Amino acid sequence: MQSTNTGEELSKIIVHAIDADSKEWMDQKLKKTIQNTSAKDLYLTYSLAATKIKSKQLLDFPIEEGKLKSYLQTQNAQLLQLVRIYLLIRVLEADEAYFSPKVANIIQVADTSELETFLKFLILLPNAEAYKEAGVEALRTNIATIFDAIALRNPYPSLHFNEQQWNQMYLKAAFMERDLHLILDVDERANAPLARIISDYAHERWAASRLIDPLFWRPVTHFLDEDLLLDMKRLLESDIIDENRAGALCCYHSKNEKAQALLATYPMLKKQLEANKLNWTDINQ
Repeated sequence: MQSTNTGEELSKIIVHAIDADSKEWMDQKLKKTIQNTSAKDLYLTYSLAATKIKSKQLLDFPIEEGKLKSYLQTQNAQLLQLVRIYLLIRVLEADEAYFSPKVANIIQVADTSELETFLKFLILLPNAEAYKEAGVEALRTNIATIFDAIALRNPYPSLHFNEQQWNQMYLKAAFMERDLHLILDVDERANAPLARIISDYAHERWAASRLIDPLFWRPVTHFLDEDLLLDMKRLLESDIIDENRAGALCCYHSKNEKAQALLATYPMLKKQLEANKLNWTDINQ
């Protein structure tokens, strides 16, 4: 999503929204940080922006339609957040060799709101993959807003996390009871180890007489073995409608003949699926 003109596009949005005094402060601090190649100035400016910028101000996005504008709108980006990410982009463009490790270290020095901004807009940084460890480290948190910043509505994990990191994020999202609808590219990042993890986790929950988010099953669709088919049978036999739907969706979209045969014993669900009247967006709605 980062492009050669991301900084310029963000500048257009900021200039349109910011007052003259705040813009002068931002420009001076940015110039000083770059001239001094100073990590101290970078961290202070990133933090002190909260005292200079009206963070709750609603924004227009006077840039062309495209991935950047769509992402900013999806994330309900605020002026303070854009000023902070603009600062990081500009210092990296000025001296990536020096500032890249300093930017990566923000996860160690930032407060909650500062870190949330960094993670939510990490995808916009030049050479965004260089900060993958910061994104992975954020998965360790139990602070919902921090976890959500990297895991929900964010293309970064799908683009840059390896299989183990992705699976860790998906399981943690379920454990923290986050909205799994908001994780991007679930079907594309589905994998056989994750399917096994989902089944194992479900059995632990069932043994403890605890419920599981029916949407949690989505990644198992193309990995239905004998054990997972038994899980699908349990879902289809459940008294919970969304579990029936989840089991039906997994069976319908799999290429497993036994799954198709199992689904055929539930003709009402199969009929809904064939008529495109049931999909994953209907779960938990």
